Amino acid sequence: MSKEPPQKPKEKKANGVGRILTGILIFQIGIGAMLVLGDVQLGQLTLPGMGPNAPRLTEPVRPGDQRRTYRPERDRPPTQPARDPGQLPERLMLTQVDGATYRLEGAVADGDGARVKKLISEATPTPETLILQSPGGSVQDALELGRHLRDRGIATRMLAGEFCLSACPYILVGGAERDIDDGAQVGVHQHYFGQSTILPASFAVEDIQAGQGEVMVYLNDMGIDPMVMTHALATPPDEIYVLLPEQLREYGFVTQED
Repeated sequence: MSKEPPQKPKEKKANGVGRILTGILIFQIGIGAMLVLGDVQLGQLTLPGMGPNAPRLTEPVRPGDQRRTYRPERDRPPTQPARDPGQLPERLMLTQVDGATYRLEGAVADGDGARVKKLISEATPTPETLILQSPGGSVQDALELGRHLRDRGIATRMLAGEFCLSACPYILVGGAERDIDDGAQVGVHQHYFGQSTILPASFAVEDIQAGQGEVMVYLNDMGIDPMVMTHALATPPDEIYVLLPEQLREYGFVTQED
């Protein structure tokens, strides 16, 4: 009975590398499929074994315990705002507070980037500071609006007891100056970047990777440490990772005085 000749070290190494690359590809396709399915909104769809394990957002956040379930229609942070915003609008609304200070509040809907840019350009007096509160929404529109704020030299602010979650932090960091009260909540998680929620997993991975790359370039352009994305990428869409005040300063969200 003949024996197969032993593999040469070089052949073994090549086979090992191939298995590793194959494993990475399968992992990425699996993650892409889960992210796409995780963002499909069909009523209260929950995939078996994929439900959030974190406490609800209504529970206090502590160092090392910062992941919370995320259902914008249900959960609000356990804070005591000076004003109750009630049910936030389904798209961003710009309202004057005092002089050149305005509120930008509500979900980030598709098309809000161009629409809010127009509102800002038409506002009198011209906005100098935007107070933000939003559960998030369209990432692309948030990026578009954030770049516009930076180009126009408009500052962003967050007040105690208010929140900026999901795509909202990308608007927040667009501020030429950024003031975030320690009692405010800023949270990040994974996003879906495609135009359709029904895609083959291989295309979903490509779409997601391109979108994440765009976000990281944007954060770098805004002077934000892209390492904040390690928290976002590790947190599924049905959860939110709430950044602590010291992390907001560490990653550059808060404008530091010289």
